[in-house]
Amino acid sequence: MTELPPDEKLSRIFRAMSTPARLRILAAIGNGEACVCHLEALLDLRQAYISQQLMEMRDADLVDTRRDGRYIFYRLTEPRLLSTLTEIGQLYGTPAEEIEALLHTDPLPQCCCPDCIDQLNPRLIPPKKLSANK
Repeated sequence: MTELPPDEKLSRIFRAMSTPARLRILAAIGNGEACVCHLEALLDLRQAYISQQLMEMRDADLVDTRRDGRYIFYRLTEPRLLSTLTEIGQLYGTPAEEIEALLHTDPLPQCCCPDCIDQLNPRLIPPKKLSANK
């Protein structure tokens, strides 16, 4: 595959972020990672729609994936993207607080992914056995 010229590459990146839903998905992924079921529960969008948006953003190299069993987790390929979007928003009159309010990393009770389940229901760690030798 040939390397795109800089103007085409930038255009592709901006086009991949060009809808409110895609910006909300990027913000929901945040600096961590999220699976489609987490995004579906958080954003109240259909799974198929979210998957289509993620595919477009993956094709533009905005997000990357990690598989864990039957779950696919998405993360930003460049974590600085969020701060760049915040700066662009501020440049055009959107307060940083409003943009940062879109970021959401808390576990969701309606999400069935292992990350949310583990955070909402931490496994009990058995107490350490005291050694008889002192």
